[in-house]
Amino acid sequence: MTRLAAAARAAVWSGFPGALARALLVGVVGGALGGCASEFSMRSVPPETPAAVNASAVRAAEAMEAASKQSAAARNPTPPTHQPAASPEGAVSGQTGPGTATTPAAPGENKPDTEVPFVPLTDGDVPSMYTYDPWERVNRFTYRFNARFDEAIFLPVTNGYRRVPGPIRLGVHNFFSNLTEIDSFANYILQARFAGSAKSLGRFVINSTIGIGGLFDVAKHMKLPSAPTGFSETLSTWGSHPGPYLVVPILGPSTLRDGVGYLGDYALDYGVNPFNIYRGYASYGLSTLNAIDTRSNIGFRYYATGSPFEYEVIRFLYVRKRLIEDDALHGRGKPKPRDAGAPAGR
Repeated sequence: MTRLAAAARAAVWSGFPGALARALLVGVVGGALGGCASEFSMRSVPPETPAAVNASAVRAAEAMEAASKQSAAARNPTPPTHQPAASPEGAVSGQTGPGTATTPAAPGENKPDTEVPFVPLTDGDVPSMYTYDPWERVNRFTYRFNARFDEAIFLPVTNGYRRVPGPIRLGVHNFFSNLTEIDSFANYILQARFAGSAKSLGRFVINSTIGIGGLFDVAKHMKLPSAPTGFSETLSTWGSHPGPYLVVPILGPSTLRDGVGYLGDYALDYGVNPFNIYRGYASYGLSTLNAIDTRSNIGFRYYATGSPFEYEVIRFLYVRKRLIEDDALHGRGKPKPRDAGAPAGR
């Protein structure tokens, strides 16, 4: 390599023609690349390459399939096959008695009676890829209206609200969060979840007194974290399906059951009227402040991804989230049977 480089420099400085000098330089570069390429071997694939990841995924799929077969065999055991002895002494590997033989277990094989392998989900356990949206035309119009309202009014106001000092915004957020404990307390009772109702009542009493009207979340530091619930979850507990997909003006994605639940929560707040803030002229200002505080704590932005299918994506994610939460409320871990062909939410 050094001799080729020296020859190229000598050719340039000795007045050789430009074409010959360029040819020598090309030879130098080609020799260097050839020496570097000779040190690379296609047989040594780094462990973090996509090929290695794919191979690992294939092995995981094979292990899952084997575990599924073992689980099926454990649920439907077959009687052992009796075979005659292979020799007068009955010397068969794994033989337990005269005329019987068993196959020795493979090393590392899971025993069905000691460990239950993972069973993959069936088609009946997975909701449909389609969403029940009979009002799609109106919902799309409302979705576009919400996007324009959010861009023209909501976001400029919330951007100005974020300039308020953090402790003040935190106090406002804690104040409105404390009021939701009244809804949670009542709905936990309707759901027959009395431990949750006791926690919500305890949080409301502690934060309303020691927390100065809810401005400080003292209950959180007393190991009473917030776990809000509402009338929509109450309806779900007693067997109500999410229903058709619904986009509510200003509020955004929802379902028919969630819309009814929102009205039920508002009626409860209006009837109880804590601190006398849901009636009179003061209610308009407090409701507006609550909406601004809620929007400022949500990071979602309309059409931020630039995808032409954002409506479908938001609809899919929202309804599936609701179905997962329904499974947790309903069967204490036992999902409800579904019709695999029916649209999700119906």
